[in-house]
Amino acid sequence: MNVYEKSDIAIVPKKAANKEGFPSAERLEGRAVLKWNVQQPAAVRTQSRVAASIRLLAVRRAAQSNKNLKFTALMHHIDVQLLQECYYKLKRNAAPGIDGLSWASYGEKLDERLILLHKEIHQGSYRARPARRVHIPKADGSQRPLSILCIEDKIVQQAVVEVLQAIYETDFMGFSYGFRPGRGQHDALDALQAALYRKQVNWILDADIRKFLEPSS
Repeated sequence: MNVYEKSDIAIVPKKAANKEGFPSAERLEGRAVLKWNVQQPAAVRTQSRVAASIRLLAVRRAAQSNKNLKFTALMHHIDVQLLQECYYKLKRNAAPGIDGLSWASYGEKLDERLILLHKEIHQGSYRARPARRVHIPKADGSQRPLSILCIEDKIVQQAVVEVLQAIYETDFMGFSYGFRPGRGQHDALDALQAALYRKQVNWILDADIRKFLEPSS
């Protein structure tokens, strides 16, 4: 399951310098598939998340140092350990999808579920399930459609985000706040407030395209 594919650049775990605050890469060598469950100690789960971050740190550094670099083989980064990390990043109180599995119920057999999911992904047999459609009432009396995914599909989506984010996060401008790690709407509002007080502002444009996401989602 840990076979690495060829790429324009070899992205492999390397020993990190002590000043970077990460454990050395010797821990990553010869690793076996680990057993995880919902009751796993938090310290152990944290070690796994750090290990997964180290592997993607090499991808980020490569993308940062060479903007023209083409990554042609990234699937090997989606392993059982990364899937486990993504599972713990999900909201634990989120509504279940069409399979009826909540975050906690999926975690009751987390080991075997993630191993099977990893196998399906790399064999090309993984298929996302249909989303459960619900409608949320809005203040104006209309309804906002909402698609609720299954836990497993959320895990796969998050894993893809983690890999692509390591590459493309370095390309975003400093004034971009939407859907970025460590940033949110409150950070954008703080930056806007600072700009309004410190710079000359003649006009503000507030644009909202009506039902923009509904036809595309």
